[in-house]
Amino acid sequence: MSRVFITGSSDGLGQLAARMLLESGHQVTLHARNKSRADDARRAVAAADTVLIGDLSSIDETRRLADEVNALGRHEAINHNAGVGSRSGREATVDGLSLAFAVNVLAPYLLTALIARPDRLVYVSSGMHMAGDPGLDDPQWQTRNWNGTQAYSDSKLFLVMLAFAVARRWRNVLSNAIEPGWAPTKMGGPAAPDDLALGAATQVWLAVSNDPSAKVSGHCFYHQREQRVHTAARRSDLQERLLDYCAKISGVALPS
Repeated sequence: MSRVFITGSSDGLGQLAARMLLESGHQVTLHARNKSRADDARRAVAAADTVLIGDLSSIDETRRLADEVNALGRHEAINHNAGVGSRSGREATVDGLSLAFAVNVLAPYLLTALIARPDRLVYVSSGMHMAGDPGLDDPQWQTRNWNGTQAYSDSKLFLVMLAFAVARRWRNVLSNAIEPGWAPTKMGGPAAPDDLALGAATQVWLAVSNDPSAKVSGHCFYHQREQRVHTAARRSDLQERLLDYCAKISGVALPS
């Protein structure tokens, strides 16, 4: 039996993954952005151990969330499922960052750096990462004209880079990314053609399965099949540049 923490698990893909894990006899810690969503999560997944609250757009709240996860005791797996989609305009966080970067990149980075090291890490990216730009000249979109689709694609490429950087640095941790597909979530919309259950099942498979195909590190999967990634994702120099940037803006370095 494993204990798994899933960010963004008050609904959608994360909640479905939580249900699958509980049905298989595992323990789950849920996460919600605020109290209202936490109450919804408790009603929907009553068997979960607990629901932690934290707004991942805030550096301070994300750090506090990491402390609360650690206070519960070690989790064998952490699934970084939370994310925000494309926005019509640049939204700034309380820290002055682009919302897409703060939630999709910096929050997983901080939680990875601050939560007691698990056995497995799963980062939920997107096939749109293939259109991402790995450059860090203006990741907060402070000087460029805003492009919501590009900002989202960039953030999901950075997330794959983070997953692979952790796999390279932490040889005793299985760190992988997934592409859940265009699934009918709030982000994907009701007309999305992919199977939501298959995206959740891949999260679960990487988090707890003893299948040799799941016990690997530094890969990206779509419906439990290895997926091609952006060539920049595997460049260690770009990975290190991303880690340095996240450390600089957050004040937290990823342990070696």
